[in-house]
Amino acid sequence: MSGREFYAQDASVRASWRLAVLMGANSRTYKFALGQALLEFGRAGRKAVPVAEFAGAYSLGLVRHLARDPQAPHAQERGEKDFLTVAEQESAATLESGHPTDRLLAAAVHSMPGMVMQKFHNLRGDTAVPHTFYELTGRGRQRMVRLTPDVLGLAQSEHAVGLTAELEARWSIVESSFAAGVGRSLLEEGVAVDWDTLKITDKRRRRSVTGIVEATAGFQHGRCLICRDLLTTSEAIAVDHVFPFSLMRRFAGVGSWHGPDLDALWNLAPAHAVCNGAKSDRLPTQAELAGLAARNEAIMNSPHPLRRTLQLSLKSHLPRQGAASWAQFLQAVQAAI
Repeated sequence: MSGREFYAQDASVRASWRLAVLMGANSRTYKFALGQALLEFGRAGRKAVPVAEFAGAYSLGLVRHLARDPQAPHAQERGEKDFLTVAEQESAATLESGHPTDRLLAAAVHSMPGMVMQKFHNLRGDTAVPHTFYELTGRGRQRMVRLTPDVLGLAQSEHAVGLTAELEARWSIVESSFAAGVGRSLLEEGVAVDWDTLKITDKRRRRSVTGIVEATAGFQHGRCLICRDLLTTSEAIAVDHVFPFSLMRRFAGVGSWHGPDLDALWNLAPAHAVCNGAKSDRLPTQAELAGLAARNEAIMNSPHPLRRTLQLSLKSHLPRQGAASWAQFLQAVQAAI
């Protein structure tokens, strides 16, 4: 699914934001720090923020993540003036004081406008998201980051909590893919699901990466797969097995289940807990299958490692059957039942 097709499903500011955060290429994690700062200032109703103040929030958010995981692949060579080199060197002092050092702030002010702020709205293939969320105006000390009405509306809406969680989840997934050992496992083998914690983990070390709901809800446009209404923090959210897991137990009683693992990411979708309870063990409707296919196709257009996980599911789904698309894959599962 292309970015244009994803947006066509829900032509909204939220879809533009998700295109930028969830489906853009990531050689570093700068855009997540930028997105976090935009939501933070937007929540506060700040329409214009001096570049130095904005750079302070941006660099502090990145350093807090840097203390946990790398923010770029280890293979990338960096010079002494590279922003990540400076961030690593200034990390301890920044975290101790709770605000960026003068050197880190200067590096952010210098690099941010010509780097991440030039790329945040861009997608692969020389396209851009339909909405913009900021613009740079002025020069020198008068230079400002002006937040657009679109991002102010998002940051102050009922969707802000979910969008923030999605950004944090994507940030965690990407930085985990950069981590030595863990990253190699994720990029080669994809991710697994820990049902005790509802977390996504790497298969080899079982290290927790992020939550299932936070990692996947945005690719469903933040909607329940069953009723298609928006998922909000005021309602309990469950993770639905679209094809009920009970099928595997049922077939085991009469022979064996010849289909794919129903406990895998491709078959799991955030839904209202009420909808999930009412659905129980029934088979999915055609509308639910169409929604799942579209969601999985959207994930396939995102960077590794969720994409890799679904690629592996497509390759090893049903014996002696190939699937060129998620619609065909789901039809094959349906036929096996």
